[in-house]
Amino acid sequence: MAWREPLFLTNDDGIDAPGLHRLIQILHGRGHPIAVLAPAREQSATSMRLSLRTEMAFNDRNDLVETLGLDSEGPPVRIFSLDGSPCDCTIVAIDQGFESWAQMIRPQMCISGINFGPNISIDVIHSGTVSAAREAGLYGLPAIALSLGTYLHDDFSVGTEAILKLIDRALLVANNEPSNLMRTRGSKHHPWGDPEMPMGERIREAFRSGDLILNLNTPHAWNGVVETVPLGARWYHGATKPTEKNDGFILGAASIEDEPLPKTDGSSLMAGNVVISPLATWPQTHPLNVPDSILHAALSEDEDGYPSWLC
Repeated sequence: MAWREPLFLTNDDGIDAPGLHRLIQILHGRGHPIAVLAPAREQSATSMRLSLRTEMAFNDRNDLVETLGLDSEGPPVRIFSLDGSPCDCTIVAIDQGFESWAQMIRPQMCISGINFGPNISIDVIHSGTVSAAREAGLYGLPAIALSLGTYLHDDFSVGTEAILKLIDRALLVANNEPSNLMRTRGSKHHPWGDPEMPMGERIREAFRSGDLILNLNTPHAWNGVVETVPLGARWYHGATKPTEKNDGFILGAASIEDEPLPKTDGSSLMAGNVVISPLATWPQTHPLNVPDSILHAALSEDEDGYPSWLC
């Protein structure tokens, strides 16, 4: 089997999470060389937390190659854990250089997930899954975040066809080693910035540069529909409750309200659709933040519901 494009995988549910294992299996089985660096323990909702000035254990998890039934004659695969946050994992993976811990693998894209539970609306700010992908984008590596958008089951095979189609289409754009990995060219390198360039190519350049990332959620039960949609409005009520001894508080919403805004990630996910949302990597006033015109244009769909610029 010919090797396909090399990939970097991470998550926030931890190195032993079933969603990550499913992703490793299907992508390695399709011929992708894979470098994995994921948190040693669950790090959900850690957002972009960094473990500053903290020693983080870095462990070889080659045992998972056999546990997951990966083909020993297949493409290279290196699996490690880091005792840190999702963003720690992304930074260590890129900053240490893949050649120092994942020889023969030079990833063209980061894929974070598959997360257990939805990452829609306001979740994309708190999510460690999305943040790991965003951190990769900050370092100039194209990135996708993946989530199983339900807690009612843990069948990570739901939406596999849509996930693989999105990855394949994204790799048509991210089809070489990243040209500005580590952001060596600083803020002056923004190839999407030419207003005379066709809009589709501006969006592709933003994705190649890591300045725009993609966030995909699969539903409880997929109806076969894929949509590219903006974020919706989700509200968490009863977010805190006292401890049993009444000496502190526990954070965790008692109820969640999704506003019924049509063709947004929340309403479309609840309708049984796979939803894909383009997200800006940088804060709004940063020199590399893509303008609203590119973000809005990035929502355009092809006849299958995928971003039309992924070609």
